[in-house]
Amino acid sequence: MSIPQNTARLPVQVYPNAARNEIKGCIDGVLHIKIAAAAVKGKANQELVVFLSRRLGVSNSSIDIIKGHTSRNKIIAVDGLSRDYILKLLLPEHGSQAA
Repeated sequence: MSIPQNTARLPVQVYPNAARNEIKGCIDGVLHIKIAAAAVKGKANQELVVFLSRRLGVSNSSIDIIKGHTSRNKIIAVDGLSRDYILKLLLPEHGSQAA
């Protein structure tokens, strides 16, 4: 029997068609992310998962969009990392105060 991993859930607002992928910041607990892919046929969602997996050092399969597949406002789940650690990696200048 395997031990269940911690799964962090984060609200994200995505801005597709950006010049490049980047984290804009965290406002009221919502992570704002620019994505360079178009919001067509799931391309922005795929790019979001790849971008976050690289920034967090986890596999693509560790990140799941659990709500908002066709919306800019999404809820993502990240297996194996805490919310505070994720924010520290994505927003190093803010540390855990970003939430």
